[in-house]
Amino acid sequence: MSLDDVTAEIAQTAARMVVEEGLEWGPAKQRAVRQLGLPARTALPDNDQLEAAIREYIELFCGDTQPQELHALRELALVWMDRLQEFRPYLAGAVWRGTATRLSDIYLQLFCDDPKSAEIALINNHVQYEPSTVTGFQGKPVEALSIHALCQPLGETVGVHLMIYDRDDMRGAMKPDSGGRSPRGDAKALRKLLEEESDD
Repeated sequence: MSLDDVTAEIAQTAARMVVEEGLEWGPAKQRAVRQLGLPARTALPDNDQLEAAIREYIELFCGDTQPQELHALRELALVWMDRLQEFRPYLAGAVWRGTATRLSDIYLQLFCDDPKSAEIALINNHVQYEPSTVTGFQGKPVEALSIHALCQPLGETVGVHLMIYDRDDMRGAMKPDSGGRSPRGDAKALRKLLEEESDD
């Protein structure tokens, strides 16, 4: 098998785990390597390759359910973005990219003047959350506040993760990815996506 074939097989196996089990991309790639019995140091597919495999998998196996699930998650994301609008929320991850299914979590990036302000707002509104530290989009640790929110159309509780960034981090945050797409979008951009989905 050529190296390209191996990375393609890792991507396909990881894509199935992302869609069927809701795994994050990094752990899915690592688990795919183990599942395929490959050496731990095998070259991994890049995120573009994995995203292409995920889209392919969704089209083949979830074409009739995924669009409604994605729409429901985007609507829920918009509810939280409206609630948190003073903190400049941007949607990222699978729900923004359009590869989300009912197992996907919602990732909102907040760009705050004061890093504690979003947490105080949750406390004042009696919203229960779990704080943690995760790796942010710049590769540095950022604080995350995780909420469990009911997504009524899906009849399921969905994780809504608020990643707390400095307002200055906005610089460079909107640089397009290798495919020329924006890696995140604000409420206005999300509303536009929802309108386009409704028109289809």
